Formats: sequence, C-alpha cells, structure tokens
Amino acid sequence: MSAFFERPRPRWFNIPAHRPFAQDLAVGLHEALSPLGPEALSQAIVLTPTRRGARALADAFVAAAGGRAVLPPQMRPLGDLEEGEPPFEPGDLALDLPAAIEPLTRRFELTRLVADHAHLLGGRELTAASALELADALGGFLDSLQIEEVEAGEQLAGLVEADLADHWRVSRLFLESALVAWPRRLAELGVADVSERRVRLLRRLAETWDAHPPKGVLVAAGSTGTAPATRDLLIAIAKAPQGCVVLPGLDLDLADKAWAKVDVQHPQGALKRLLDRAGVAKGDVDVWPASMRAEAAGRWRRRIINEALRPAEETADWLQVIKALRAEGDAEVDPIAEGLKGLSLISARSEEEAATAAALLLREALEIPERTAALVTPDQALARRVAAKLARWGVIPDSSAGESLAGCACGALAGLLARAAGDPLDPVILLGLAKHPHVRSSAASLEALDAGLRGARPASWTALRARAPGALPLVARLQAVIEALPQQAGAPSEAARSLAQAMEALAADDDGHLGDLWSGPGGEAMSRLLAGLIGAGADLPSATPREFADLLDRLMEGETIRSGGATHPRLRILGAIEARLVRADRLVVAGLEEGVWPRGAPLDPFLSRPMRERLGLPSPERRVGLAAHDFAQAACAPEVILLHTERREGAPSIKSRWLWRLETLARGAKLSIPDRPQVLDWAARLDDPGPAAPAKRPAPVPPVADRPRRMAVTRVETLTRDPYAVWARDILRLYPLRRPDEIADARVRGTAIHTAFERFVRAHPVEVPEDSPQIFADLYLAALVEEGMAPEALAREAALARETAAWVTALELERRADGRTLHVELEGSLTLATPGGPFTVTAKADRIEATPDGFGHILDYKTGKAPSKKEVATGFSPQLTLTAAILQGGGFETLGPLAPGDLTYLQITGRKPAGKVETRAAAGDESAEAAALALAGLAKLVARYDDPAQPYRSRTAPQFVKARISDYDHLARVFEWSTSGEDGEE
Repeated sequence: MSAFFERPRPRWFNIPAHRPFAQDLAVGLHEALSPLGPEALSQAIVLTPTRRGARALADAFVAAAGGRAVLPPQMRPLGDLEEGEPPFEPGDLALDLPAAIEPLTRRFELTRLVADHAHLLGGRELTAASALELADALGGFLDSLQIEEVEAGEQLAGLVEADLADHWRVSRLFLESALVAWPRRLAELGVADVSERRVRLLRRLAETWDAHPPKGVLVAAGSTGTAPATRDLLIAIAKAPQGCVVLPGLDLDLADKAWAKVDVQHPQGALKRLLDRAGVAKGDVDVWPASMRAEAAGRWRRRIINEALRPAEETADWLQVIKALRAEGDAEVDPIAEGLKGLSLISARSEEEAATAAALLLREALEIPERTAALVTPDQALARRVAAKLARWGVIPDSSAGESLAGCACGALAGLLARAAGDPLDPVILLGLAKHPHVRSSAASLEALDAGLRGARPASWTALRARAPGALPLVARLQAVIEALPQQAGAPSEAARSLAQAMEALAADDDGHLGDLWSGPGGEAMSRLLAGLIGAGADLPSATPREFADLLDRLMEGETIRSGGATHPRLRILGAIEARLVRADRLVVAGLEEGVWPRGAPLDPFLSRPMRERLGLPSPERRVGLAAHDFAQAACAPEVILLHTERREGAPSIKSRWLWRLETLARGAKLSIPDRPQVLDWAARLDDPGPAAPAKRPAPVPPVADRPRRMAVTRVETLTRDPYAVWARDILRLYPLRRPDEIADARVRGTAIHTAFERFVRAHPVEVPEDSPQIFADLYLAALVEEGMAPEALAREAALARETAAWVTALELERRADGRTLHVELEGSLTLATPGGPFTVTAKADRIEATPDGFGHILDYKTGKAPSKKEVATGFSPQLTLTAAILQGGGFETLGPLAPGDLTYLQITGRKPAGKVETRAAAGDESAEAAALALAGLAKLVARYDDPAQPYRSRTAPQFVKARISDYDHLARVFEWSTSGEDGEE
C-alpha cells in the first residue's frame, strides 16, 4: 500500500481553486502509485463528475508521465444528477434495475399524461405545445423529487392553506393524480425514470462499498455532492481502505464565523452541506499533496475571490479584511495587487462585440506554441457565436455547447415545412424551402422564384405561377408537397408522418435518392425525433398545422447536437461544470450578467417557494450557489479575462453579482481590475477596411454617350432634385428590389387609385351610373387585392373606399357636366433640339379632359401630399407643366395640339374630406406660360447635362431630403455626408 493511503480514514482532500485540478490530481496519483509498479496506477478507479472531466483527466495522466506511455486509472463518470449526466454501470448492481426511459419518449409520455389529466387544470384548454410545456415542468418536478429522494404523495394534501389562491389547489390535485399515474405508466412500459434509476444505482453502490469496501485504490474527484445519494457515495469512498475524496476549491482560509453563515447561495454552500453530512470539520480536510506548491500569485487570487464571495452578512467589515490581507504580505508586495495580476476585465457593448472579443483572445493565445486557451460560459448562444467567429481563421474549438437541432440543416427544413402547412404562400418560407441545401433545384428556377415572390405575397398558387413563369416546375413541386401536409387539426403523429414524407419528397433526386437528408448528427437526431413523434404522437392533443409547428419547435429546442470531428487540441469551449476539472493557460470567463451567470430562478407552474420548502425540495437559489462555486474555480486560473456585456438582446444588462462584488472589493483597496481596451479596439478594427472618413457627396461623371436622351416627365423631376438617382437607375440600370412579403404601403394605395379611376372611366366614359359609389369602391378594393394587400388590412381600406367613392362620384358629376371628353393613361412625347442632340421627353397622363372650347385639362392623382404651387412654379415638380407642353405641342397623337387647361392634382386620402382638388395653374395664359417656362427649363437642364464635366450629384435640392425619400439614398450615403458636412465644413 502506498504511504499516501496509510493516512487515517476517512480521507478528505482539497485542491485549491487556484491550482489546475486535473493536472494536480494526475500528478499526485502518479507519484503515489507509480513506485508500486506499472499496474498499480491502471488498477485504480477514479470517479469524475462528467465524461468530459474523465477525458481531461486522461490527458493529464499522459502529461504527468512526461509524455511516456502510461496505463491510466479506470476513469468513470460518477454522473452529475443536476446536469443529466448518467453514472457508469457498476457491475451486476444494475442487473435487476429496469432500463432507463429514453428522454424523448419520456417527454412524449409526460405530455400524454398532462393531456389525459387536463380536466384537473381548471378547465384549461391545452394545445399540443402547451401540454409539452407543462410536461417539461412536470418532468422537472419529478426529477427534483427523485434526486432529493422526497416522498411527496401524502405531503401534498397539506400544502395548500385556505388563504392561498385557487391556482395552488388546482396544482395540488393535478400533482397528486400525476404521482399516481406516472409510476403506473412506467411499470407498463417496463422502464424506470432516468433520475430515479440513477439515485437507486448510486444508493446501491454506496451501500455495497460501505459494507464491502473495495481493496484497491478508489478516488472520487471534483464532485460537490449536490444530491443526497451522491453525498453518501462520497462518504463511503472516503472510508474505503484505499479510498479518498478530492474536493474542488474548498476555501480552507474562510473564517469559522463566516463558514457558519454559508448558505445555499454561497460558493461553498454545496461543500459545506457535504462535509456536514459526513461529519467532517473543514479543518480536517487536507490539501492534496501535489497542490502544496507555493504560488504567491495564485494563493492571493484565491483569497481575493473567496473574500469577494463571502456571505453577505460578513461583507460589512471588508475594509478590515483588506487591512488584514495586506498585513499578511511583506513590505514589498501588496497581496491584493498581486492577486489581481493576470486578472482583467472587458466590458463589451453588445453580444456581437463580446463574441468577437472572446474569439480574438482565444485566437491570440494560439500564437504561442503549446499555449492553451478556453472559453468558460454557461451561455450556449454566446459559445456558438464564438465558435462561428473562430471559423474565419479555420479554427474549430473542442466545444461542449453543440448546436440546437432547430439550427441544423435537417431541423431547419422540418421547421420550414411545418410552418408552410399553416401558411402555404408565405414568401419567406417558400424561399427558405427552395434555397435549402437539401432541396434540389436549379439556379435559374431559384432566380425566377425569388423574383416572383418579391413584393406583396401572392394570393394563390395560380398567381404565383403567373408571377414566376420561369420556375413552374419548382412551384408545382412545392405546391404538391405542401398541399399533401395536413391542412386541418389532427393527431401530431399523422402530421409528423406527413412531414417526414414531405421532407423526403423535396430532397429526392430524379432517381429517388435522398442524399444526406437523414445522415450526420443532425439528420439522425431529426429522424429519431420524428420517429418518436410518429410512435407516441397519437396520444397527444389534436393540433392544427400552426400548433404542430409550435410543438415541433419546442421539441427541437430541447435537442442539442454535438457533431464531434477534428478540433483544435489547444482550444476548448466549456460549460461551467466542465471547467472545474479542465484548466487552460488562458481562460475567458464570459456571460457575467445577472440572468446568465447566475441564471434566474426558474418559474415553477406547480409549486410556490413555501410549498417547495415544506416538501423538502431545495430552493431555486441552490443553483446560484453551485454557479458561484464554478465561477470562483474559473476566476482563480493564472490568466483570466472576465467578459461582461453591457447590453443583451438590445436591453441594458446588470453585471453579475460576483463581478460587482469583486470590483467593489478592489475599489475598497484603492485598486481596480485591469481592463484591456485594446481587445475591443481589435474587435472594432477586425473588419474595418481602413481609416474612417466621412463620405463626400457622390458626384459621378458618366460619359455623355451613356447619358439618357429620352426621359419621362417624372424622371425629369428626379433629375432636378436628385441627379444621382437618375445615374443609378437610368444609366447603371440599378432597379430597386422589393422585399419578399412586403407589406402594402402608400405606393400600393396609389397604384390602386390609378387603376380604379382608369377602369371606371373606361367602363363609363360619358354617363355616371347611379350606383357609382359602389362601383368605384369595388374597383378600388379589387385593385388592392391584385396588388397583394392582406385580407385583414382590407377592412380598414373598405371604410376609406366608401368615403373615397362618394367623393369621386360627386367629382365626376361636376366635371362631366359640360360634356367634356375623358382620356385616361394617354402616352405622349415631345422632342427637343439640344447641344448634345435630340432629346425626347415623354409623359403618361393620368387623365386629360378635352373640353368643347379647345382646352385640355390635365389631372394627376395623388394619394399623398400634392406638390405645392411654389414647387411647380420653380420647376422642382415639372410633371404637370411638361405634360402641358407636350399637349400644346401635339405630342398626344390621339388628341392633337390642345391649349393647356387647368393643371390639377386630385389629392385623395379617403378621410374627411375624402379628397381635394388642387389646381396649380388655371386654363389660359397662366397654364400656357407655365408650360413654356417648364419646356425652357428642361432645355437648359438637358444642355447642362450634355456638358461632359457635369456630374450627377446626390440630392441637389436638400430641402426635399426628408420629405422625399429616394430608393438610392443608401447607395449615395446621404445620411453620412449630409450630417458630417462637405469638405470638412458643416
């Protein structure tokens, strides 16, 4: 027997938080057992909290042997019950235990149980997704009972007092029924609940080792003994002839007075409960022999972290603690400043900046050979962001965060199809399906479908085929697959079966091959989920297509995929518990915000806090204490960068209580935690193309040969106000793309008003029918439907249509009284002689009214604000005046030359009043003069742009920047140059 194990039993050791746990454990066991022969080490058994901890310990034994070949101990995961980590199967102890129920099957079975007992929930109607949500909460309640070994059946009856809300009585009745039904269902299936089986297994192991302790070396390392069964097993191991327990980060320096006040939220809370249960005083725990090396910086770091996290009641004398700490050092070294060495703090402004900073810190560490680095965070979303950012350098970290099933390719396809069943013509969903990597389609079809789905959503599949003629086979395929999905409420099992068939139909090639649809970790996990849903979904509540999609989303959120594969050997992304055993040269500790680390207490829909306490269940704050212990372990590493995010999800965040305490302690010592501003500077400059200088107003100068020689009157108005937009659209041919599923806006209403007027006048060119209000309103609403306005928006438009139609009827009766002839949507043109050659101006008049006295009255419809008389007179809005010039010059062939009449805007709003008649120039000399001035102004404008040196500047009429938004303002960077000034001047 090694002298190491000749110490009196029970043997309790501690590896201080500032020491590398796995390395010290491996060195200590290697030094103790290697002299006994090569087989002594390999015959030892070491129990670790998790499988990942066992792997880290295996690497540490290789390092402890100096790189030589070594047979390491038998390393087994003890099983972390709180984290759902299964324990190892110790020999024949598990032979007569039922198999553990599969986690997915358990969720389905509990959902069925909730649905069967829904009548006990106060008449609440449950959807499949809400039943699953309650089932997950019920599963958590059952886990708590089993882990804490609480018999709640008889205790539930006395939980609800008369003065409590009726909700708690309903919860009690439901839980009483569930506690009877669930064991019966497990017996029918011939399985055991996961947590119950683990507890029974650990209990048997503890009893066996207590009665017949193993003769060989037995070490339990890194566990805090959170669950009662685990605590008793650790106690049995400590009493074994060659057994010992190695605790992680017990604070041996904590004063007895403070130790007595340690509660569940304190980092030492779990260790105190374990030692109290074992009847071991804190002073009886020895330091692990390999951890006794004198490291001043590490020792002082540990002291500072522990003092910062001491019980709240003991923080009133922090100034005295600081004074005492400094008294322990010598005159040349300040213990607190020494402890802060290697510790730094970064406060990022956003989650994106935090992820970039973390990725840069990890990547920087790899520049030094053999240097290791790790990110420690309980925030899986942040971990995935960091992993994605590291990919830009081709670095794949060994990450435990994994990926949500909903985020993998197969899960995304399932989610899109499930949503499509409830909303078949959603353009975003259809584009997501068509462009999905598992769906086979040609580039030409995708381009045609993309064009057809932009703008308002199509009203039907027929409308979509008309808008995307180049994608007819793809549209037909999507339609057939989506219409085969259940369109009505039904059993989730049938919806899941149809979903799997739809996925295969989209993924299959011409020969029926499915490619890699169901392969890989994501495909395998999705196939298991759908298979389970098909098998168990018949007993779940009936679900509409939308409810089934919600159910599927919730199921996929609960599944995490870890793909494995080749990863960088010196880079890890760890969860908080894994970091207890794994240490790196540089640790980035991230997620230090309240609600993240520590997490907020989970909401329990069944039990209040007093009810949990009366049942003997732990308070939600116990998890805070465990999280605090994990933070303290990580923060004691030699080089630690604490990473805090000032805003999360767009809202201000609150610093983690531990970070706040640490900063307060440092300030009390007239010091501060060093920051690293250069890291945020690196993050800002990572994708920065160079020095940032405000953009100047763009002024492109295209060749004269490329400048337009034919323009509509509306484009002349644009040339007057914003020449850059003419350069972008008329010269470069850059046309704005509408968004898929675009919401109908003012532009759509304007188009519908034009269409309604045109159809009304063409159908009734002379007489105004008696039912004109109804006719016009129907025409307007039909035009809105054609433009893609959603049915729910038409209710509002119907009211506006009635007001508008009444006003239009009165207008038509008034204007047609003198027998004038109406012409709508007429096209005309006029060619000018300019220095650069002939220039043609065109117009498409909304309406021209030819009167018997030889005038042509020009009307233009506006659903927004009409241009003012001043804008028309100064040439900034030359649409009506140039149209009058074309009319006067005989440019409208069907009319011949006519004298310009009234130049009028019909401003139509549908409100009260529903419309206004805004005349900008009266018939006769005023309109003729306006037309002549506009034509002369156009000639000067064209002559100016015939000059090769004349640029097409952006926004030459700045007074209209806010009133008239251009489709090209973002290309011209108008906001940037208009707010920063030109040439350095405001």
